[in-house]
Amino acid sequence: MSYSRRRILSLAAATAAASALPRGVSVAQNWPSRPITWIVPYPAGGTTDLVSRLMAERLTERLGQPVIIDNRPGGGTVVGTQLMLNQPADGYHLLFTASTHTINVSLQELPFNFLRDVTMVSGLTELPLVLQVNPKMPAKTLEEFIAYCKANPGKVNIGSFGATTISHLAIEFIKVTTGIDAVHVPFRGGAQMLTNLMGGEIDGCVDALPNSLPHIKSGKSRALCVLSLKRSGVLPDVPAGQEIIKGLVVRTFSGVGVRSGTPDEIVQRLGREINSVLKDPAFQKRLREVGAEPAMATPKEAAAFVKEQTAIWAEVIKKAGIKKIQ
Repeated sequence: MSYSRRRILSLAAATAAASALPRGVSVAQNWPSRPITWIVPYPAGGTTDLVSRLMAERLTERLGQPVIIDNRPGGGTVVGTQLMLNQPADGYHLLFTASTHTINVSLQELPFNFLRDVTMVSGLTELPLVLQVNPKMPAKTLEEFIAYCKANPGKVNIGSFGATTISHLAIEFIKVTTGIDAVHVPFRGGAQMLTNLMGGEIDGCVDALPNSLPHIKSGKSRALCVLSLKRSGVLPDVPAGQEIIKGLVVRTFSGVGVRSGTPDEIVQRLGREINSVLKDPAFQKRLREVGAEPAMATPKEAAAFVKEQTAIWAEVIKKAGIKKIQ
């Protein structure tokens, strides 16, 4: 056999072998070869947007391709999530995932199954919630607040930044856990809620710590507790709720997901890169400056956490008697 014929047969065999590989393998080997779009189902300008842009900047450096933020708010994260799920499962479209995704399944008829259709890549941050009151409120501690509510059933108003949001669900969780009878007052966003709190129109509220931090530090509102696992580094004198009431913890997280079916090599690579950034002390310092905590997790750990939180909120919603939105 001549050299040229052997060469032709060799090339043909190599081509056949390559074509026999699953399509995802070749995609994963070349990934990323073009810009990546990160869909954030929230408006630009908030804490979630800031965290996304900080991470996108670092991922751009590590992956060698631009990671572009695409803000797609609407439907309580439904619009942005569905947009991501309409894209190919090739790792070029990421999704900013949040606690809302674990709540929506029990509150809405969704066009997708989040646990089935989205594969978690990693954790990102936890944004502690803070229970706070107007400074004129007689209660100065969580214990005093609970006692005051029990002495005045149905007379204490607690605001949230929106019906069926994590803020609202946290209020219901507080009510179920402590046995208080308080009135939930929903607002259209945190800014309006905080204005009413500081003006005395409502007695208290539950908000994301980064949004309320300036007002707490200035004395315009009084923090009673954070609802995270431990105290916040930016408010070290404010106790965690579970220090006073066992189990009074509301985990508010953000993470990164991709459409299920994305090659596992891409999922694992993304997870490693994101966790490497989260481990960087300089990046952690920047997150904590805005009241966020890094939340490192492997894809498997992130998926387990989301599944656990989905079950927890389903139980809270059931106990609180909140009806599914039709």
